[in-house]
Amino acid sequence: MEKDLICIAGTMGVGKTTTCRALQGMLPGCVFLDGDWCWDARPFLVNEETQALVIRNIAFLLRGFVDCTAYKTVLFCWVLHERDILEQILRTMGPGGYRLHVLSLICAPEALEKRLGADVQAGLRAPEVLSRSLERLPAYAALGWPLLDTTELSPREAAKLIYQGLAEGKL
Repeated sequence: MEKDLICIAGTMGVGKTTTCRALQGMLPGCVFLDGDWCWDARPFLVNEETQALVIRNIAFLLRGFVDCTAYKTVLFCWVLHERDILEQILRTMGPGGYRLHVLSLICAPEALEKRLGADVQAGLRAPEVLSRSLERLPAYAALGWPLLDTTELSPREAAKLIYQGLAEGKL
């Protein structure tokens, strides 16, 4: 049975995780993987070794979910600001067993500043996340994947639009 593998990209603060949680509740037999869960380390180190490790971790889990008969839909979110990152994951997973759906969440820079600023104030994120997130925001338009602007949307509203796009074959 071929499954739906839904990959949702977006910079930090656009609402990937909360939107995916809402979408997961709408999709029957859905398992959800947030790529950040595969790279939750202190200290957070970005180098060739750690990048390769996280790609292998994500691919391993996604392949396991695709191969498991208990699930109909595999939902995955991560920053994915470069097309090659997703391509590496898919190559590492190996072919077959899923229909791929990819989209990026974006929002206005002002909304991103407000959302991330609140997280920084609450101690949930480091202050430097804002500049990194704003720098990455323009990259998503260049990826060629469908875009969903979450500036004026709640996570539930964004999830409903994604669900509708899947049902209509637009994603």
